[in-house]
Amino acid sequence: MNTILRTQLAGVARRPARLLLTGLAVLVASFVVYATVLANQITQRSILDGLSGTPEAVDLIVRNGLVDDKQLAAITAMPGVSRTAPRTGMGGQMGGQYLNITADPGSGPLALVTVTQGRYPSAANEIAVTPRTVQLLALPVGSTATIDPGTGKKVPLTVVGVVDAPEDFGYDAFAPASTVFALTNDNYLQQVDIDVDAGADAGQVADKINALFAGAKADERPEVATGADVRLEEARRAASQVDQLFAVVGMFVGIAVAAAGLIAASTFRIVFAQRMRQLALLRAVGAGRGATFRALAAEGALTGVVTGTVGVVAAQAAGYLVPAALRGLGIGAVKNPGFPLLWAVGTVLLAVVISVVAVLSPAVSASRVAPLEALRTAAGTGARTGIGVLRWITGLLPLAGALALAGYVYTNLPAPNEENYDAQTMLLAVVASGALAFVALIALGPVLVRPVLAVAGWPLRRVGPVGRLAVGGVGGSARRAAAVSVVVALGVTLVAGVLVGGASIQALGNRELAAAAPADFELTGGEGATLPAGVVERAKASKELTRVTPYRRLDKAKIAQFENTAITDLDPHALPALKELDVRTGSLDDLKPGSAVLAHYLAEMADIKAGDPVTVQNGTKTVTFTVAAVLGDDAPLHSGLLVTPGDLTALGASTAYSGILADAAGSGEDARTEALRAMRAAGAGDSDFTVTVLADQRDDLNNDLATLLGIALGLIGLTVLIAVVGVGATTALSVVERARESGLLRAIGMSRGGLRTMLTAESALYGVIGAVLGLALGVPYAWLAVQAIGVNAPLAVPVWQLVVAFLALVALTALAGVLPARRAARVSPVTALGTE
Repeated sequence: MNTILRTQLAGVARRPARLLLTGLAVLVASFVVYATVLANQITQRSILDGLSGTPEAVDLIVRNGLVDDKQLAAITAMPGVSRTAPRTGMGGQMGGQYLNITADPGSGPLALVTVTQGRYPSAANEIAVTPRTVQLLALPVGSTATIDPGTGKKVPLTVVGVVDAPEDFGYDAFAPASTVFALTNDNYLQQVDIDVDAGADAGQVADKINALFAGAKADERPEVATGADVRLEEARRAASQVDQLFAVVGMFVGIAVAAAGLIAASTFRIVFAQRMRQLALLRAVGAGRGATFRALAAEGALTGVVTGTVGVVAAQAAGYLVPAALRGLGIGAVKNPGFPLLWAVGTVLLAVVISVVAVLSPAVSASRVAPLEALRTAAGTGARTGIGVLRWITGLLPLAGALALAGYVYTNLPAPNEENYDAQTMLLAVVASGALAFVALIALGPVLVRPVLAVAGWPLRRVGPVGRLAVGGVGGSARRAAAVSVVVALGVTLVAGVLVGGASIQALGNRELAAAAPADFELTGGEGATLPAGVVERAKASKELTRVTPYRRLDKAKIAQFENTAITDLDPHALPALKELDVRTGSLDDLKPGSAVLAHYLAEMADIKAGDPVTVQNGTKTVTFTVAAVLGDDAPLHSGLLVTPGDLTALGASTAYSGILADAAGSGEDARTEALRAMRAAGAGDSDFTVTVLADQRDDLNNDLATLLGIALGLIGLTVLIAVVGVGATTALSVVERARESGLLRAIGMSRGGLRTMLTAESALYGVIGAVLGLALGVPYAWLAVQAIGVNAPLAVPVWQLVVAFLALVALTALAGVLPARRAARVSPVTALGTE
């Protein structure tokens, strides 16, 4: 054992680069694992060191009780108190729009806002607003906001400044506490921030404040907390969200680690095959199978130690360099991660475990080769292309389990709006089925490679001899091609699943928004009110608006046994978004006088289907309709029934419109802002009108989905990175293994460029095979997962996104083979032919 091990270690010492290349995937995985730990620590430290919502100067906070203006004055006058910042807020209606006004000092160490334009309010009835509020509510500096604070009288407020605030929802204003107090009948504060004099005892000040409220009722008595404690609470709340995020990251890192193990096993197999003559000689001079196996396993452990250490060192360097670079860009909250020793040691041990597990199967195979057989065998791994009976069984059993679980989920998919459906169990079954399918893919990979290669390699064969040689090179090593392509397939499966799942959820969201937000803007006259004459005409005359669609609405109709049901006569073909309505049965084209479109919840509860009659009563008016269609959700604008204008009039509706829907004529934020102003101008004759920006709902959905997809694809990129590294390592080792073949090709006339093209094409074929297998798994399982959630989302296959992902994976795997191909092309034919 010692002799064999010394021989192996001597070989490693002579060619250390090969050891790093063998464990390159493990090195990358170690870097990813340790870098994730450091990123978590950097984020935690940044939050704990200054990203809380309470200013650093706040020493004490009076909260969770009632504090009036007199008690505030007493606190401010206490010895040891430097300054106070009362926190309170109120909301009011401004011409149908909501405006929230928050108390803030506006300057000094206790301020939450910073003035960016104009000045901060100093006199009564002055406010400062946020940038988005300026945009959405048309409140530039110098304008007047007339609000009703709930007292029954209108109060004009002058905008004197624009401020940056911690949050900007588009309806936010700030003013001194005195201004907020004057606008409301409630003189109680929500909170008081206190800055204690330098050198003063904050504990004594807290005792005085507690004594001030000693006579208050227990449920009204406020608590006095330290600013440090409150900041820590805020930081911990934020940190818990960070922990949840990194828990999800950890799941994807685990997948990447598993992928690294698969790549490492493949590379060990290739390396041991290249050294078959050396191993045969050791066996010939008396080395036993057990000793050979242990020596090869020890080499795998050494590979894990070296690559894990290099990965940790590289991640640690990045952990210091990246924050320094960010601080150089002005992001001062980012801190260095320190050196978490236990995590570093754990990462190296993880690399050792991955390498040892990966080396076991190749070591067993290498140690079982008989000396004479190995001596007669040229170095290579391409001879065996099939799989044995045991591997067939290993692949078919999990495949059967995967199909059984998938069949169980499919046969138990929920009906629309089914109650008491256990979505979590179904999703777990989908995940388990997918895991079993991937295990089957690993085992049966060599068998699947050839038919996929036969189809995917057909265009290359037509290119010429170089293409045929590339296809033959991959097909001649089916096991190697399967081992690498399976990891690529894992990455593509995850990418396809995210893209298909995201597109399906997006389609579901569009369906729901078609009913709730079919246009960019909605102008209404308030509950039960109608719009005055001229509003619709002014909106249609505006160049900033398009598809101006007025509608009428009844809110108190009775349908079957259901009272207070809303009915609208909105034209279902007037707005493009309405085409996304989820029509369960019937057709919107069948909507005509005497017919109606029914919301799903009404149809279900009243047991009404398309073609059935439905009786609608509004006051003394009663009309019976034939159901033209049943929707999967609400009817447009959250109504229960959609009818024609004439039928709504027959039910007693006024001829005046209830509201207007319209889209912005142009694209972009500026065009939407101008359209919003035009919509408000159209309703200028009615002081109680309300303009709702429905487009914000679509934007929120799109932004949330884009963020989730970006995070998911970024995390899946870890697996893709491991796969690409595996392709590069396999190609590089293949170049060494097939040096004589390359020399022979060069000797019979192949140019350097031809050899480079052949080897690069082989790398690309690994990507093609993996991408085909990944799409074959990813799309069906994504559909099954979306259906198993139970939200009745349609299957949406983003073909172009999948095509881009496919081409990007093929390009990356081809790129991974460029450097090894260039290296092979630089070796002279004579030198290559003399290689053992």
